[in-house]
Amino acid sequence: MSARGMAGVLLLALLTGGCSSIMTPDKEPLPKLPALDGELPVRALWATSFGAKLEGQYQRFSPIVEGGKLFVADGEGRVASLDAGSGKTLWVAETKAKISAGLGSGEGLLLAGTRNAEVLALRKDDATVAWRSPVSSEVLAPPRAAEGMVVVARTVDDKVLALDAKNGNRLWMQGQTVPILTLRGTGAPLVSGDKVIVGFANGNLAAFGLADGKALWEVRIAAPQGRSELEQMVDVDADPVIVDDIVYAVSFQGRLAAVALDTGRLLWARDMSSFNNIAVDKEKIYVTDSESQVWALDRSNGVALWKQDKLRGRGLTAPAIHGDYVVTGDIEGYLHWLARDDGHFVARYKTNDPAITVAPVVAGDTLYVRGKNGALGAIALPGAAQASPAP
Repeated sequence: MSARGMAGVLLLALLTGGCSSIMTPDKEPLPKLPALDGELPVRALWATSFGAKLEGQYQRFSPIVEGGKLFVADGEGRVASLDAGSGKTLWVAETKAKISAGLGSGEGLLLAGTRNAEVLALRKDDATVAWRSPVSSEVLAPPRAAEGMVVVARTVDDKVLALDAKNGNRLWMQGQTVPILTLRGTGAPLVSGDKVIVGFANGNLAAFGLADGKALWEVRIAAPQGRSELEQMVDVDADPVIVDDIVYAVSFQGRLAAVALDTGRLLWARDMSSFNNIAVDKEKIYVTDSESQVWALDRSNGVALWKQDKLRGRGLTAPAIHGDYVVTGDIEGYLHWLARDDGHFVARYKTNDPAITVAPVVAGDTLYVRGKNGALGAIALPGAAQASPAP
């Protein structure tokens, strides 16, 4: 990995081990933004602000858009519901919880993990607290709910838990050995049918039975390499994605891999380093790697179809599919749209926030963006025909 790439990781990632610390290297000047040829017009639909400044927890505070409403939380315990079309605030709940990961959704609940080793469940319709449940340690990824259960993965001690969605009672717990040094921030659990898919800090991807937590399969996505603990970090921090019964997962300083959902058999893998979520459509996988290069890869074999390297060092967020384009945010508050077919730039937009550290969220033809300092808004890109990504 280049010095610039490692610098980007250390600036954006909070490391955890025996104690927590942020390593801040010498800053390098950001690369000049590339020129645009025939830029598409970007239109802001509405803009507002919400909550406290996002600090180390930024990766796990993406908004949720459901039923015409946008739900959002901050690290000081505020949870809000807004009208997705207008940005008008519908309600704000002051939970006082030190939220570390959220929000998750399901079973009529909004779910958040806390720094005080709790899972907080709010009723989505009226924002009242349904229950609070203690877990083994601080929660680092948004919980997920399905089939009357809430799945929590992972905690600081790399545990996976299932709670009863009605009352928060613990139903089962699994876990793995935690490396000495890991990236702070983890992929959320993925519930598919009767399985829970989870990536771990040791580079493994595993499946558990949703009903009882029974281990079904486990595959190594990346193996630690190098002499130092820093070089040996191989966290699977991105949310796994399932398309056509294939699980796609990527690790930091490791590989991007495709795994059979039923058996855990490794179908293919290629070298790749990323701590951001990936985006998948019917043909391609889109990745922003740890050096802030944007890749499009063939979903069937992992072969690179194109790479856009003109945003290196700009601390890109995970990519999102917005119609015929891929969009990502950067640490100067810009959004960048790239054509899905060849990666050329088609649009750019400067938000009113100094940095975007949360991946944009797309619902229909609207893009929702959250800035580090609390800016929240909805954006349209006229002419961006909505091409549905893979489920």
